[in-house]
Amino acid sequence: MNEMLSYGSLFASSFLSATLLPGSSELLLATLLLNGTTPVSGLVFAAAVGNTLGGLTNVILGRLLPLRRGRWHDTAIAWLRRLGPAALLFSWLPLIGDLLCVLAGWLRFSWLPVVLFLAIGKTLRYVVVATATLQGMAWWH
Repeated sequence: MNEMLSYGSLFASSFLSATLLPGSSELLLATLLLNGTTPVSGLVFAAAVGNTLGGLTNVILGRLLPLRRGRWHDTAIAWLRRLGPAALLFSWLPLIGDLLCVLAGWLRFSWLPVVLFLAIGKTLRYVVVATATLQGMAWWH
């Protein structure tokens, strides 16, 4: 039961952190890792899936909401079109990542590459956080 609560809490935190709402899923992941009662792979999986689905929520919003054009907009769109869906590898960045997801939706990027690059970027972030936390724990002891 405690494991399921950990997974559910981390999933929810990760999902909300990926939307335009503020959150700190990395801190929760590190806390749960320090607790040491839940498998690392399960925690990273729950965080990655939640954060990816939250990012996809932003992509869907981008498909639904029209964006106003402006000079900064033209520059950002040109850059994003050059990179394509691979730009979503940076979707984990605060604020910029949310904007990348919304713009990817607005530009109507194909779903498969969007999901793939979004999931890779989000998962790598949590792998790095988990690795750094576990290395820190090993170093401290």
